[in-house]
Amino acid sequence: MSGNAAIAGSIKLIGSAFIAAIKMLVVPLVFVSLVCGMTSIAEIGRMGRIGVKTLAFYLGTTAFAIAIGLALGIVFEPGAGVALVADATAETKQPPHFGELLVGIIPTNPVSAATDGNVLQIIFFAIVFGLAINLAGEVARPIRSFFDALNAVIMKLAEIVVSFAPYGVFALMTWVAGTYGFDLLLPLGLIILAVYVGSLIHAVVVYGGLITFVARLNPTRFFQGVVEPAIVAFTSTSSAGTLPVTMAAATRNLGVKNTVASFTLPLGATINMDGTALYQGVTAVFVAQAFGVTLSGADYLTIVSAATLASIGTAGVPGGGLIMLSMVLTSVGLPLEGVAIIAGIDRILDMARTTLNVVGDCACTVLVAKSEGEIDLDAFNTPHVLAAPKFESS
Repeated sequence: MSGNAAIAGSIKLIGSAFIAAIKMLVVPLVFVSLVCGMTSIAEIGRMGRIGVKTLAFYLGTTAFAIAIGLALGIVFEPGAGVALVADATAETKQPPHFGELLVGIIPTNPVSAATDGNVLQIIFFAIVFGLAINLAGEVARPIRSFFDALNAVIMKLAEIVVSFAPYGVFALMTWVAGTYGFDLLLPLGLIILAVYVGSLIHAVVVYGGLITFVARLNPTRFFQGVVEPAIVAFTSTSSAGTLPVTMAAATRNLGVKNTVASFTLPLGATINMDGTALYQGVTAVFVAQAFGVTLSGADYLTIVSAATLASIGTAGVPGGGLIMLSMVLTSVGLPLEGVAIIAGIDRILDMARTTLNVVGDCACTVLVAKSEGEIDLDAFNTPHVLAAPKFESS
């Protein structure tokens, strides 16, 4: 038995190293990507109403998505009865009042916030810093260029770390399976079910409802028009990689003028992460249940705030949401060992959440275009089907 324990401990070391690398990325990735996300919307001053409407839609629907994810996590209870044990016991603390929570988001010392890993304070400072760069105008161009370059470096570093995920995940899943047995497989299946059900609810109820009651358009035509980018998103798990297909579908199938689509869709690929937020809600509840952590009302509010704001900095590439999940868990003191467990099924979850992200980008584009009179209603109302493959005759 002691020999098996030694082998399990050796295997777990590999997974622990992977978790340490993930922790290393959280602060620089959140700060730099958020600053770049904010500087990328410098056109808001010129776009005026379009920019404000777009931001309001993306952040508002993200908050709805995380709420749906939390609700489904509570209903499905995927982590109930799992009884995992964290490497370090989280310190118990009294939940702050709502006012204290809001004031506490503002860092008195940004460097200390980064050192202590206070994620909400880092997010707040990054957003304000990015806005200040925009407001500074042309004189801040070198700083904007510096952060763009730094973001490319950080994303490459994240790519390197994520490339080791199969080894780290295998090690931790092997250790978990050896320690806790196959009792963990059913909860993982429940997580997948909850994320897919939540994505369907969010698409039909939130997006379909907005298209129907706000834009006063046919939701069936809308969903027909986004089939192509949805399929590409589902298979590629990349919002950014799907962008060319999304642009074509929005202008051709949905009748949106390019003046709107060229602004809302690239911005959406950067900051609209409804699927990621929903997934973070489900998995955060799973981790809390699995490790026996009771979340307070303030904790749920913190998760909603962190996931909504973090959506601005979530990269639209495969695996980006996994890194941001570690940030959300950190914001409420949940063990990061849960990230490795989720990583084992992340690809399956990524397919659903990326599809929801892309459909949300199209919904926002249609709503904004309709409100601005920048949509061809004849093109929108024309039924669209996937083009049949062409075969050359011999």
